[in-house]
Amino acid sequence: MTATLPAREAPPIIQTKAARDSPDDQFFWAYTEEPHRTRRQAIIKAHPEVTKLCGPEPFTKYCVVAVVALQLSCAYVLRNTPIFSLPLCLTAYIIGATANQNLFLAIHEISHNLAFRTPIANRLFAVFANLPIGVPYSAAFRPYHLTHHKSLGVDGLDTDLPTSLEAFFLDSILGKAFFCTFQILFYAIRPMMVYSLPITRIHMFSVLTQIAFDYLLIQKLGYNAFAYLIMSSFLAGSLHPCAGHFIAEHYVFEKETTKSSSSSSSSATKKNSPSPAAPLPETYSYYGPLNILTYNVGLHNEHHDFPAIPWTRLPVLHELAKEFYADLPKHDSWVWVIWQFIWDKEVGLWCRVKRMEGGRKVGAGAGAGGEDGDAKTWSTDELGAGEVSGGMIPGVR
Repeated sequence: MTATLPAREAPPIIQTKAARDSPDDQFFWAYTEEPHRTRRQAIIKAHPEVTKLCGPEPFTKYCVVAVVALQLSCAYVLRNTPIFSLPLCLTAYIIGATANQNLFLAIHEISHNLAFRTPIANRLFAVFANLPIGVPYSAAFRPYHLTHHKSLGVDGLDTDLPTSLEAFFLDSILGKAFFCTFQILFYAIRPMMVYSLPITRIHMFSVLTQIAFDYLLIQKLGYNAFAYLIMSSFLAGSLHPCAGHFIAEHYVFEKETTKSSSSSSSSATKKNSPSPAAPLPETYSYYGPLNILTYNVGLHNEHHDFPAIPWTRLPVLHELAKEFYADLPKHDSWVWVIWQFIWDKEVGLWCRVKRMEGGRKVGAGAGAGGEDGDAKTWSTDELGAGEVSGGMIPGVR
């Protein structure tokens, strides 16, 4: 359902894009805080024992080592296979893309300090998990991803949001097909276009380690082995069943029932939720079999509610607090998500919830974020396990 928003002044805290005042802006604009922190507090009140689920999962490191070994074994076997031959391409799509998507999501888990108890062990292990991906990204991913958690949908901070430029030029079947085919490149390049990160020692270590690994791989196994790993990474973020989670997690698939009318104020007409009591859903879960290969990332409402709960315990959280999740939106198939995203005219890159404010500083103390003081302040534990209490995370906004 759509409605015309009443005339309203721009929120005072974050105003980063001119798109808010553009008549071409078709995003869903929200003026409420993201829903996950509120639900987290309600679940803890109803089920205080849920906090016992938080903390690292030791099994994660064995899974990562096994998948890294699998990819290096495949690269070795294919070292003399022509790059664009059918055997190499099929192996890259069926095994390699699935394996590297698994490593993408292992790095996602590790970014929340859920493999080891100490932050430094998690940072170093993420660099190891990154090796078969071929391109160093684990160190940069973490601050961008944690900002996505604490500033969900905030324009200019959440780099998971498509830009107005992307949404405008890719607003067609061909455009959406192009986006789905090359979405790994959009996710790699877009964050750097939104804001830059400070270069830290772990960034430099990650880059130098990956360069050294790639060089040794090419020297020992040849360019074909390296091409297999790069092709695996590209296909993992392309038209692959497991890549459906990128779109399924936060794009709005709810159908509109009425057309919006133009506003008399200076603000542009925006898509809006049916009512304050029933806000437009901005996170969707998936409970299907592909979760086995992807660290249960499909349980995405659960993950955003409790980022410090590891993948093996998210199903336990779901069962424990089932009354909170039973009526939330969900997808039944990631493959169908990709198909619908491309072909359905009602779904596209404009279908994201955005807000002009709502991000809170990590470990900033009382008074952060305005008049609400501590209500606007995140503790570092809300982003993952084992952070230094009250400390700042470099690059997290």
